[in-house]
Amino acid sequence: MRPLTRKGTATRQRVLEGAAMHIREHGVADTTLDDIMARTSTSKSQLFHYFPGGREELLLAVARLEADRVLEDQQPQLGDLTSWDAWQQWRDRVVERYRNQGRQCPLNSVMSQLRGNTPGAQAVVTELMNRWQAEIAAGVRHMQTADEIDPGLDPDQAAAALLACIQGGVLIQLSTGRTTHLEAALDMGLAYLRADRLPAN
Repeated sequence: MRPLTRKGTATRQRVLEGAAMHIREHGVADTTLDDIMARTSTSKSQLFHYFPGGREELLLAVARLEADRVLEDQQPQLGDLTSWDAWQQWRDRVVERYRNQGRQCPLNSVMSQLRGNTPGAQAVVTELMNRWQAEIAAGVRHMQTADEIDPGLDPDQAAAALLACIQGGVLIQLSTGRTTHLEAALDMGLAYLRADRLPAN
């Protein structure tokens, strides 16, 4: 597809956001291209102009949008893990995000409709996890510089473990509707980081 004009880019984004909102409200299984066309006031030719691959390409774009929102919903706390108070605020923001989301995860529902072994679907998840882990690792490194976390701790490994705790807690929440396990996982993860805190000079 040729590069879009500014107007074309805006129209594509409007269709994408409209599709994401409809899926959030009605679920991906009950969302058709006709629903999206009606919601966004676009024709079939317009829809296929911006998403030549049809429903699957549109769903993949929605998945990317929802993946971006996962990180956006944690800001500015995620990008400013520079004190223990900041880490606690981030912890609370993560719990609040998933509590508000409830048992319906837009990203998970969209991904379940895509062929999970396709390069596109794998790339969405991989990019999200890489970006999320990098943000957490940056916070660990900052705390190491401030002598608040043991400098011998591997920041990337610590971030990967904490991210795995979050994902495990969220998975249980999707089944139970409760954030109890997510909160416990985050609290234990942060307690582990604090346990390696260096003595004050």
